[in-house]
Amino acid sequence: MRSPRVLVVEHHAECPPALLGEWLVEAGCELELCRPWSGDALPEAGAYDGVLVLGGEMGANDDERHWWLTGVKELVRAAGEAGVPTLGICLGHQLMAVALGGRVERNPDGQTIGLQIVGWQEAASRDVLAGSLGATARGVHWNSDVVTELPPGAKVLARTEDGAPQVVRYAERAWGLQLHPEADEHVVAPWAEGDRADHLARGIDSEQVLAEIAAARDELAATWRPLARSFAAILLARASEVGVGG
Repeated sequence: MRSPRVLVVEHHAECPPALLGEWLVEAGCELELCRPWSGDALPEAGAYDGVLVLGGEMGANDDERHWWLTGVKELVRAAGEAGVPTLGICLGHQLMAVALGGRVERNPDGQTIGLQIVGWQEAASRDVLAGSLGATARGVHWNSDVVTELPPGAKVLARTEDGAPQVVRYAERAWGLQLHPEADEHVVAPWAEGDRADHLARGIDSEQVLAEIAAARDELAATWRPLARSFAAILLARASEVGVGG
């Protein structure tokens, strides 16, 4: 059986697949990194067994400033129509929401950062992806925007404490996570540096946030590595069904 091929869409050099990419490779996947911000053309979703859309500093509605976002939304829609399993992380989650008919706006409560409890909903236990995860979990957040209106048919699997969608199943084989399962303190450090002035003005101790994420490294790996394994299993099943690239 061949390895599932995963298209990984990166929006910014400081938002790599990181741990999630390592875990997917560990689970038997082959990753193909596409960097449209650096000039890469977006390929057809149907040529892959799965799609992973990463985070970025831009907003889901910033198509005029970042030309490729429109193409990523088209890619997400095409993946859904073709039944290609898709996972969106932070911005990727928000792009999926907009692409499928939802809405993303600035969080009126301000930026959410650091370790946050994952507010699992009852439906999560029956989900093929989220059902592999523990009932109690924390995840790294670093976002100023939130999904304020879900697309038709979307199912919320987890919510943040303020009620915002945190994990969403957008379609039979499409999920979005507002949190960052791929991130550790090393990934987050450049984000903290970029937001330093804002954090100082708000009285946020960025170094403390980084220290808390570092201290939770083992916990986070134990929580989110199973997510990668579950997604890889879904991709393997898809590869067996259609024999893409075989």
